[in-house]
Amino acid sequence: MGFAFTEENLRELEALAKRYPSKEALMLPALWKVMEQEGFISVEAMEAVAEWLGVSPMKVYGVVTFYEMFHEKPLGRHHIKVCRTLSCALCGQSGVLERLKERLGIEVGETTEDGRFTLSQVECLGSCGTAPVMQIDDTLYENLTPEKVDEILKELR
Repeated sequence: MGFAFTEENLRELEALAKRYPSKEALMLPALWKVMEQEGFISVEAMEAVAEWLGVSPMKVYGVVTFYEMFHEKPLGRHHIKVCRTLSCALCGQSGVLERLKERLGIEVGETTEDGRFTLSQVECLGSCGTAPVMQIDDTLYENLTPEKVDEILKELR
C-alpha cells in the first residue's frame, strides 16, 4: 500500500517546478499536495516525495516533523489547536487545556476514539492580546476560560 500523487497533483507540481530554481525547492508545495490529497503525510508518502524530489527520505521527514502544519497521522474531524506561548500561559491556558483533555478524554497529540477531535498545542495563534486562545478548524476562540470551553464543545457535538 504505497503512495502516489494523483495525475492532477503531479501535473500541478510539474508546472510549478518551472518557477523554482531546483526540484528540491518544491518540498513544501509537494508536502502540501500530500496533505490535500491524503489528509496526512505517511511514511510511504514521505518516501515518494523524497524520490520525486531526488533527496533522502530523512530530509523529507525532517521537514514534516519541523512544521506543525504537517501531520503524520489522520486528524479528527475537528482539529483543536491550543496556543502554548507565554501570553496564553500567563492568562490561563493550562486550565483551558486541562478542561479540553478532561472533556475529550484524550491527551495532547491524540484523537478521540470516535474520530471527532484531535487535540494539539501550537506555538502561536497570533492573538496575544486576547489570550488564552485556541483554534478549532478555521475558527479562533479568544479570552477563553474552562467554562467557555464547555460551551464551545457543546456546539460542536
